[in-house]
Amino acid sequence: MEVLQNAVQYVLDMGAAVFVPIIMLIIGLVARMKFKDALSAAIIFGVAFSGMTLVVDYMLSSISPAAQTFAENTGINLTSVDGGWTTAAAITWSWPFAFLMFPILVIINIVMLAFKWTKTLNVDVWNVWGKIFTAILVTYLSGSIVAGFIVASIQVIVELKIGDVWGREVEDLTGIPGVTVPHHMTLIAALLYPIDKLMDKVPFLNKKMDAEALRDKLGVFAENHIMGGIIGLLLGLAASYSIQEALILAIQAATALTLFPMVSKLFMQALSPISDAISDFMKKRFKDREILIGLDWPILAGRNEIWVTAIIIVPVLLLFAVTLPGNTVLPFGGIINLSIVVGAVLLTRGNLVRMIIYGVITAPVFLYISTYFSPYITRLAQETGAVNVEEGSMLTWSTIENGEFKLFFANAMNGEWWAILASIGWLAIFTYFVIGRQKDNKRYFSAEAKEVN
Repeated sequence: MEVLQNAVQYVLDMGAAVFVPIIMLIIGLVARMKFKDALSAAIIFGVAFSGMTLVVDYMLSSISPAAQTFAENTGINLTSVDGGWTTAAAITWSWPFAFLMFPILVIINIVMLAFKWTKTLNVDVWNVWGKIFTAILVTYLSGSIVAGFIVASIQVIVELKIGDVWGREVEDLTGIPGVTVPHHMTLIAALLYPIDKLMDKVPFLNKKMDAEALRDKLGVFAENHIMGGIIGLLLGLAASYSIQEALILAIQAATALTLFPMVSKLFMQALSPISDAISDFMKKRFKDREILIGLDWPILAGRNEIWVTAIIIVPVLLLFAVTLPGNTVLPFGGIINLSIVVGAVLLTRGNLVRMIIYGVITAPVFLYISTYFSPYITRLAQETGAVNVEEGSMLTWSTIENGEFKLFFANAMNGEWWAILASIGWLAIFTYFVIGRQKDNKRYFSAEAKEVN
């Protein structure tokens, strides 16, 4: 057991920017790519991932202080400290049973591929920590480690199924064929799907409103660097920055929004030859069976709709934080709410107005769920000793990914009747989403192909 634990930890310690390119190299060679081509594609993927991480970190380090200053100016004192996803991941890996989730993840994926229950090969195994985090919360609420791993296994399955759905959207948004994003943060899109179907009936909301469409209507004011500069300046002024500080933030935001699409092109350069090789390999050996390579969400980070929405909803999240009764969380580490914008950009196909609406209406949900789980996240930090939590305060994550799933299934495993019904409802809505979205995609992409012709 200790050997398995050490082996898993050794692999994961390399980080996604190293481990995933190694997996991509192996996949390329299995698909009969020349070694030099497979090696080149794998290294470029590592460069793209590292480059996108640098730009994301640059964006977060620029925007987060302004958001924190804005919150402090309200004078409200809330007791739950928002450590964000990085703190959540750090304490999750400190859980003594964390290593067991890695082989469970791999086995489920292999079995589902073998029986053709999925077409997603998820190589984003570093994000196994998200499944471990679910297992921990379920274990704490139910008192059963077995229950924790059962729910985490269900999460693995639904992630693979949503990966099957997102393949067409990812190709449409990035231009990269044969890849998908089976990330648990996108599961919120399933719950929003019924609302999205209603929005289809509203003429104003049913128009193409991605960054490209806005650029056609607004001209230079919709260019990445101009949008970034304006949004950064407004956020700086809202945070009571001096003119000098606000202008610096404006240039920082403009820099990030300009660099995102540049770096994202490296993903296309790396993944296109691998995707082509896999497609040819599957056609020759498995009668045209389609396989999608599951990757982490940063392959979508070149879409500026993600960042425009995330920045716009920062003051919204803070406003809810200081006005919602019963909320104890002051957003900080999770203030850039990737947990909604990534799923929303896929669900809406980049419709900026719908994305902002979803960011606003889900903000209270994120805050209440993070408030609910704060005692359990604090307990994990204290038991593992990974993070020191000051007396009188608690640790949480203001924008917990896939929080509804965790809330419902954790309480269901504790025997709560309302949670059992909610979990059944969650699975029913998810099934409705998977079936409905696949039908939508056929109509949407058929209509788009006719327009091109």
